[in-house]
Amino acid sequence: MYIPYDILIIIAFLMLGYGFGQLAEKKHYRSIRQRETMLKDILIFGAKSPPADWPIVTSELVHGNVVVSVDYFKRFLFSLRNIFGGRVEAYESLIDRGRREAVLRMKQHALRLNSDAIFNIKFETSAVSRGFSSSLGSVEVFAYGTAIKTS
Repeated sequence: MYIPYDILIIIAFLMLGYGFGQLAEKKHYRSIRQRETMLKDILIFGAKSPPADWPIVTSELVHGNVVVSVDYFKRFLFSLRNIFGGRVEAYESLIDRGRREAVLRMKQHALRLNSDAIFNIKFETSAVSRGFSSSLGSVEVFAYGTAIKTS
C-alpha cells in the first residue's frame, strides 16, 4: 500500500504538535499548582462586599489577565468535533488554564498591595485569534475584583 509523503509529513507534524503541546500544558499546570499553593492565604470571594464586622483599612481594584493558546493538534481535533458535535475537552482545559492563571495573576497583584482578601471577583473572556478552519486559537481571560486589607 502506497501512502503519499505529504500525508506522512502532515501526520508527523500533528504528532509532534500533540507531543509538545502535551508537555507544555503539563508544565503550565505544574506551575499553576505550585503558585496556587503559595498564594492560598489570599482568599477570594464572589460576594460583592466583605462582612460588616471586617475592619477594612484599604481597598483597591486588582486584576490579572492572560492569553492562552492551544496546539495545532487540538485545533485539528476541534475541527473534527465541529463536524460530529459533542464535548470539546481540549478547549475545556484551555479555559481552565486561562481562568486559573488569571486568578493567580490577580492574587499576585493583591499580594503586592499587601491585601488579605479579594471580593466581588469577576471574569471576562474573549477569543483573541482564530486558527485554521475558523477554530478558536487563543483565548484571553481577565479576572478582577476588589482587594481589601484588614487591620
